[in-house]
Amino acid sequence: MSETTDAPVITGADPASFPHSVLADRHPALIRRVRDAFPYGPEQHRALDALLKSAVEGTVEALDGDAWWDAWGVAEYVGRSWFEVPFLWSESYFYRRLLHAVGYFGGPPWSAPWQGVDPFRPFKLAELGGPEAREEIAALDRLAGLTEAEQRTALLHGSLWGNRADLGFRLQRAGDHDDDADGAGAGELVADDGDVLWRLLPGAGTLLLVADNAGCELVPDLLLVDHLLRHGHVERAVLHVKPYPYYVSDATTADVVDAVRHLAAAGTEHGRRLWSALADGRLALRAHPFSCGPLPYAEMPDDLRAEFAAADVTVMKGDLNYRRLVGDRMYPPTTPYRDTTAYFPGPVAALRTLKSDVITGLAPDTEARLVAAEGQRWRTSGTHALIQVRT
Repeated sequence: MSETTDAPVITGADPASFPHSVLADRHPALIRRVRDAFPYGPEQHRALDALLKSAVEGTVEALDGDAWWDAWGVAEYVGRSWFEVPFLWSESYFYRRLLHAVGYFGGPPWSAPWQGVDPFRPFKLAELGGPEAREEIAALDRLAGLTEAEQRTALLHGSLWGNRADLGFRLQRAGDHDDDADGAGAGELVADDGDVLWRLLPGAGTLLLVADNAGCELVPDLLLVDHLLRHGHVERAVLHVKPYPYYVSDATTADVVDAVRHLAAAGTEHGRRLWSALADGRLALRAHPFSCGPLPYAEMPDDLRAEFAAADVTVMKGDLNYRRLVGDRMYPPTTPYRDTTAYFPGPVAALRTLKSDVITGLAPDTEARLVAAEGQRWRTSGTHALIQVRT
């Protein structure tokens, strides 16, 4: 257990590190895109300009009147550089500050016209109307010709690899023209407990799926849920989404509705079944404030822990949920996944495309082969994925 507690917490202090590039490059680029996405007024423009300067040159400031962030340790980090505090914390803090800058939390409705307006919505809707979304719909025709076992495998891997739809990650990769980006090992599963997951699911009463991104990732997640409900693999599914916009493309309730409407408008039975499942409670939505918190799940509040404990299986989708599940630390890659998730109250699976430094549960020969072929780039390139399960 020592390597799970002794592994250093990841920060952006090293200018050559991936976290530093997110804080120094990705976040400023996102501020500029959000500024251009809406006709914000002078107040929002001034706030966004101030955030841009603070994010690159400034220090952590207090968030007045936010009881959740008071509990999440903002006072501990006030006055410190964004690059010196834990990376998981500073990323989450950035998105909370961004929402404040554009007036998302507002005040009295008559004085807060931008209250509740998702600053990332134009990006999400553009993705649902784009070629990848059309390809997903077209693939459903091919899916119908497969056996049930083939369908479930295809849908599981569709949900897994759909994580590459992450809009925030695309911002980072937009200028990357490395000819070897899809080279040796691209698309490889570095750990695959898919068979273990399929042994857990049949007959499960409740599946709790913690969603990651909206759009072209959320659609295959919903298709997987539809399949599990339709074939009786689970009696009920609970989909945890974010209570407000987060990390550019993270799914909210509005994004679930958009995705189901997208499937229904395309004339699919999947969309109609999902709509009915939401209406009759076989598919339920949850949104807990901790989902937008800067802390690992090991520090979750008791009410959320009780909900996870009540599920027969919990599936964590995506890179951010993985970081929160195992802890955002620079573990030796061979650190057992079961050790880093031992605190979790029930069976827990992770479906994740690798887009950050943290990794656990690799076989020694897998790590050695990846390092020999790519150095450390395999950790963050988004060309590798994993399915890990702790029963």
